[in-house]
Amino acid sequence: MAMAFSSRFDHSIISAFKPQNSILPPSIQPSSYLPCPSSFKLQKLPFRVRHTPIIRATSSSSSPPTTIAEPEGIKINSIPTKPIEGQKTGTSGLRKKVKVFMEENYLANWIQALFNSLPPEDYKNGLLVLGGDGRYFNREASQIIIKIAAGNGVGKILVGKEGILSTPAVSAVIRKRKANGGFIMSASHNPGGPEYDWGIKFNYSSGQPAPESITDKIYGNTQSISEIKIADIPDVDLSNVGVTKYGSFSVEVIDPVSDYLELLETVFDFQLIKGLLSRPDFRFIFDAMHAVTGAYAKPIFVDKLGASLDSISNGIPLEDFGHGHPDPNLTYAKDLVNIMYAEDGPDFGAASDGDGDRNMILGRSFFVTPSDSVAVIAANAREAIPYFKDSVKGLARSMPTSGALDRVAEKLSLPFFEVPTGWKFFGNLMDAGQLSICGEESFGTGSDHIREKDGIWAVLAWLSIIAQRNKDKKPGEKLISVSDVVKEHWATYGRNFFSRYDYEECESEGANKMIAYLRECLSKSKPGDKYGNYVLQFADDFTYTDPVDGSVVSKQGVRFVFTDGSRIIYRLSGTGSAGATVRVYIEQFEPDASKHDVDAQIALKPLIDLALSVSKLRDFTGREKPTVIT
Repeated sequence: MAMAFSSRFDHSIISAFKPQNSILPPSIQPSSYLPCPSSFKLQKLPFRVRHTPIIRATSSSSSPPTTIAEPEGIKINSIPTKPIEGQKTGTSGLRKKVKVFMEENYLANWIQALFNSLPPEDYKNGLLVLGGDGRYFNREASQIIIKIAAGNGVGKILVGKEGILSTPAVSAVIRKRKANGGFIMSASHNPGGPEYDWGIKFNYSSGQPAPESITDKIYGNTQSISEIKIADIPDVDLSNVGVTKYGSFSVEVIDPVSDYLELLETVFDFQLIKGLLSRPDFRFIFDAMHAVTGAYAKPIFVDKLGASLDSISNGIPLEDFGHGHPDPNLTYAKDLVNIMYAEDGPDFGAASDGDGDRNMILGRSFFVTPSDSVAVIAANAREAIPYFKDSVKGLARSMPTSGALDRVAEKLSLPFFEVPTGWKFFGNLMDAGQLSICGEESFGTGSDHIREKDGIWAVLAWLSIIAQRNKDKKPGEKLISVSDVVKEHWATYGRNFFSRYDYEECESEGANKMIAYLRECLSKSKPGDKYGNYVLQFADDFTYTDPVDGSVVSKQGVRFVFTDGSRIIYRLSGTGSAGATVRVYIEQFEPDASKHDVDAQIALKPLIDLALSVSKLRDFTGREKPTVIT
């Protein structure tokens, strides 16, 4: 079914979203719809139609668009184009400001370069998945991607209703439907809206992010691209579940929740969790941050698990995330933090990010660090989560994540892996049957049920642990709390004090000079060197050799590791869309239970001061204080 707007091939220009017979001014065009969690009906949101051509023959090209070999019933046009600089993907795909993606052929070039990089058998007449977090520009992008996919011979696209699919749900759908891969339209935890961020990435057939061997090919092809193959078909109506066919090509709009929810029901004991959430003496709150998990919160937490409807906060997905920053941490989820730290706050609080793959866990007046979170989940998985009842294959963390998980692996005699930042590095280990549970200090936690980190999975894992600990508690008896569980874990394993300082959108030149300076320091360092009260064990720039395929990645973070186990790590993040984000990680192990209740910033202050001094961060970046402290 075609919508009121159709992209058409007209005088050598593919003009996206040209209104047909519109009587409204450009600023008051028909609205789009997103799921409303209170009823899971469609919530009307304002949307301005943009008339700027997004795909067209480039002005410098002397070749007119041509018609090329066509599949049954579809006209395919070849649009001349030229390379565009700056299309190299980071750790989580290509991210830029929305205005950059709206530039002539910017998105189209990258999508075509992707198809040019894949073996034909990976997509010709194949099945691909398309979804995103509902942010600004996703609807235009959906139509562009669908048409280029059809132009390159894809047989069928599965797309979430209204273009909505969380990142974990895309991975789940790829795996369940045995798709060849899928596109995820998201800039994750970064802000959305006309002035902010947009992103795109591709996941492979097991649901994992494309490996560097593919993303490097995509970048290479963006530097030599000369044509875009695009099907001359109308825009697809994404507002209703169903199938639309254009000759041998079809688009199926699917419910964004059902496949993902079905999978979660095989992982967790929903009745156990429901018993907890229905207790009158247990209060729960989930903050969807006006992001994609708003579409999942009511069907999962309310309809399936019996939580009250008012336990869902900011549950309507919005294109600009309600003018918020959908990053679930102590700074950007401040409203939730204030609720949880109130005198009579709820027993359990959680939040998820823009695309639903990150999470933050809170107890009453208690914050669970992501490093502790994955360690606690791993330590309790077999007892509390049916999916792990028979075995946990192995544990893994990203290199900057604290060593709390290492101690669980050692005590439980489980294989353990330390990998670079980026979820794709866990995928090979999962596919090889060597890894079950993993996490990153950047609020990402997950397991081998899919090949992405999974925010709602982490929330359900924690609810399972709390439910298991309290299943025999009678009404009126004191419940075992989130803080009780974590403090018991510290008493057993010791506490890894951990903090991360983020300096967002620094000038790239200064940030790169700082890392170069630190690498120079590495070359001069040697074991036994004194750094204040700390003695150096080793210093390096982390290099990882994949134990499955032997691939090697280097320069993954500058590390100073001291003889008492303390660590300072410096990285430049690849998840932003502008400038450079400098991340500094500080960790210190404390086995003495009498010191476990000390505030992390106090316990780590000597090490934090050392980290800032060694790096000369203020001199290189001009920053006096971090944007975010975790």
